Amino acid sequence: MKIFIIYLTLITTIFSSSIKVATYNVENLFDDVYNGSEYKDYQVSRNGWSSRLFKIKLEHISEAICDLNADIIALEEIENANALAQLQKSLKRVGCSYRYSAITQKKKSSIQVAILSRYLIRSSRDIVVSRSLGFRNILDSVIDIDGYPVHIFVNHWKSRKYNGYESKRIRYAKALKKRLEQLKEREYIILGDFNTNYNDFKLDKRIDDTNGRVALFDILPLKYNNKPVDKKTLLSSKSYLYDLWYELPYAQRYSGKFYRHTSTLDHIILPYSMFDGKGVDYVDNSFGVFKPKYLLSKGATNRWQIKNHKHLAKGYSDHLPIYALFDIKPYKNSNTATKVESKSIDYLYSVNSLSRAITLKDVVVLLKRGNYAILKQKGAKKGIFVYGAKGLEEGRIYDVEVDSISTYHGLKEINSLHIIKSKSKVSLEEFYSDDFSDINGVVRDVSGVYKNGYLYMDNKKIAIYFKNRKIKPKNGSKIKIYYAHIGYYKRVQLVVYSKKDFILE
Repeated sequence: MKIFIIYLTLITTIFSSSIKVATYNVENLFDDVYNGSEYKDYQVSRNGWSSRLFKIKLEHISEAICDLNADIIALEEIENANALAQLQKSLKRVGCSYRYSAITQKKKSSIQVAILSRYLIRSSRDIVVSRSLGFRNILDSVIDIDGYPVHIFVNHWKSRKYNGYESKRIRYAKALKKRLEQLKEREYIILGDFNTNYNDFKLDKRIDDTNGRVALFDILPLKYNNKPVDKKTLLSSKSYLYDLWYELPYAQRYSGKFYRHTSTLDHIILPYSMFDGKGVDYVDNSFGVFKPKYLLSKGATNRWQIKNHKHLAKGYSDHLPIYALFDIKPYKNSNTATKVESKSIDYLYSVNSLSRAITLKDVVVLLKRGNYAILKQKGAKKGIFVYGAKGLEEGRIYDVEVDSISTYHGLKEINSLHIIKSKSKVSLEEFYSDDFSDINGVVRDVSGVYKNGYLYMDNKKIAIYFKNRKIKPKNGSKIKIYYAHIGYYKRVQLVVYSKKDFILE
């Protein structure tokens, strides 16, 4: 059976007209040779890292790469040339040979970026982002695809989580942009782990040292009129780049997953020259995420498992591979894009999910607390809860595009939106509720006595939930609530988000 699978893979590779290009962050593929620059968990004889574990990790990553069956695959988090060579040997043993390879050569760097290819790599060079320790080089490989030279740029930008400020990613973007400007209209593919989600247009204050400039979107030309470049804009201009994440429905947009939290840190980004009908072109709507069952576990990516600094010899990576197809046949637009319809908040209560994005016009931000917000429209019966309200300002009117909705504990919510247009500020008085049955509304100036999760007011009571348990008052406290969200969890309840939203009387 195994021989048949290997044979089938080879036949598919030889006779398929399309070229599959992929990128995969393999999560710390360190070899079994100590050189001093390894992460502590991957130093030989420390925390159990050994030749045996390295072999198991190689087998796991080889399984994923072999099943993916890409012709060209960019790799992130490869320790060095030896680790890459051992991966090539491991792949060859299971019948997935890659004859050509290249890797960056940043000295004293713990990890590098690399590429494996079944097509001839004509040349490779490092793009130096910074000579400072901790910055990884970008790999620029020129690959011969049926006689056409295509530059493949493999990236692994510094993490927001561990390396903080956006100025560090700005360095990567500027170094890459400088090289792209030298290529002019040549064919190239930009891919890798950018440590930025496709919709991260606003910076968290904790990492903003660039006056709000986001490396991926404000240095590279991925925005037009303050909106992400769509395919129509790309095809009408030669000066922009297009992120292939927009080829997928919202619910399928993730290459990292941890229960409710998904991420799109990996990207494949293309210029106009990959759509111009010359040389090698993108195959329309071929972008995808490779997610066999074994790469996911218990609602999350099945990453390589370490517990208490001990390797468990289980798992693969915290990223999923993403891929796209290319061909020497001219690009053909399938015209699958549809016009984004304008709907109302009330409409969102009539459907369980969205098959495509919709626009909400003139929504008012009635309440904004941290990452949560309540939106209302004039004349609409209900408001709606937003999870992921970055960029919204309380009291301001917006036009927004909504990608995804869900029902959480009986509460209808928007879990992905982006701002189309920011408008004027408005008085909120007419939008507040005077009825506790107005789910997803906001009430003001409510007084009573708190006891055992309820607010007692005259002859009635209502459940009350303090989002931060540390601000919950003692039983018997008299409180006045300035602002509360009317939510629902098993029953109607008031939700208080901030200490500033109430006082003890």
